Amino acid sequence: MAVEILMPALSPTMEEGTLAKWLVKEGDTVQSGDLLAEIETDKATMEFEAVDEGVIGKLLVAEGTAAVKVNSPIAILVEDGETISQAAPPLATPASTAPSETAAAAAPVAAPVKSGTRIFASPLAKRIAADKGIDLTGITGSGPKGRIVKADLQGATSAPKTAAPMDKAAPAPMPAQTNPDAITRMYEGRDYEEIPLDGMRKTIAARLTEAKQTIPHFYLRRDIQLDALLSFRSQLNKQLAHRDIKLSVNDFIIKACALALQQVPAANAVWAGDRTLQMNASDVAVAVAIEGGLFTPVLQDAESKSLSALSAEMKDLATRARDRKLAPHEYQGGSFAISNLGMMGIENFDAVINPPHGAILAVGAGVKKPVVTETGELGIATVMSVTLSVDHRVIDGALGAQLLSAIKDNLENPMAMLA
Repeated sequence: MAVEILMPALSPTMEEGTLAKWLVKEGDTVQSGDLLAEIETDKATMEFEAVDEGVIGKLLVAEGTAAVKVNSPIAILVEDGETISQAAPPLATPASTAPSETAAAAAPVAAPVKSGTRIFASPLAKRIAADKGIDLTGITGSGPKGRIVKADLQGATSAPKTAAPMDKAAPAPMPAQTNPDAITRMYEGRDYEEIPLDGMRKTIAARLTEAKQTIPHFYLRRDIQLDALLSFRSQLNKQLAHRDIKLSVNDFIIKACALALQQVPAANAVWAGDRTLQMNASDVAVAVAIEGGLFTPVLQDAESKSLSALSAEMKDLATRARDRKLAPHEYQGGSFAISNLGMMGIENFDAVINPPHGAILAVGAGVKKPVVTETGELGIATVMSVTLSVDHRVIDGALGAQLLSAIKDNLENPMAMLA
């Protein structure tokens, strides 16, 4: 029986990808877990594994082909000894199958989830189960990451299936879309260059539109005096020079936010649709600008790491982000994010929350400003303006104010962060 190998969804936001390189050729025998291809997603280049055994009968998509839709056929797998002409045609995907279910079946998953109709199995295993009337909910998978494969169905008997309940909730209406042709007509007679959107830019546009439309943002602002931090940082860098370590102000900001999330634990939370998840560890995401977009790599357990460890990890993540070499688990998750434009001279701005995070801190440049000292005299201090964007569904105003106050106290008393 011929089996179609489909373009997988290698990240939650992937809708299409580029087939960068085939790692097999027609006639090759493959086993479950063998590498088939390198695929460029909206975020990174990743390797795609086989979930069935067989022979590559035909490659349907050439290397370098861009904008290949998720779940579209990219190759055909046949049984050993078969040819494409001898093999039975692949079964059509039932029209009732939701796109999200199909994408989940093609994508790598942590473990099979057997609740409702979400059963992670290889396409061949699903077709065999459909032909024989086997209920996959009772099958334990032995494939990669717990997926059900053909071998798991040997000896399985048919069982009556319970029809999945109909989803009674009506789909939410889609927002009105911009008419590209209408926009283009507005600029007839003007010189311009049309730049197609790549996968990353499409994803950024979709996620940030969703964030502004669905997240009730509110904003809290504080000025933070940095002179004590800058002096302390200078001393530490002199002492760490022999270890080739140079701490940045951003390293202190990451540590200050991580500790603040522990000091105000109720604010260390994410929105999960019908509930909130209050996190135990401080997993802090940091926005990194790359060509054509940005990544938000996550520093896990940031509250328990030293400044030098945070600095080294951040440098590594930022370097690999710019090379698009991050794995999905390195830029997914976290409860809180930092966006720092201070090094670009921006004094203050408002950042958009990256769902499902509860908040994001926008950090401006440190600028010399006149201040009133504790003794009531006029002086000069290096002042950094920050804005905390908060999801009101997760964090109320008073709680957000406590979190921002803790961040300010940590940065203005940097030695205490090492205690």
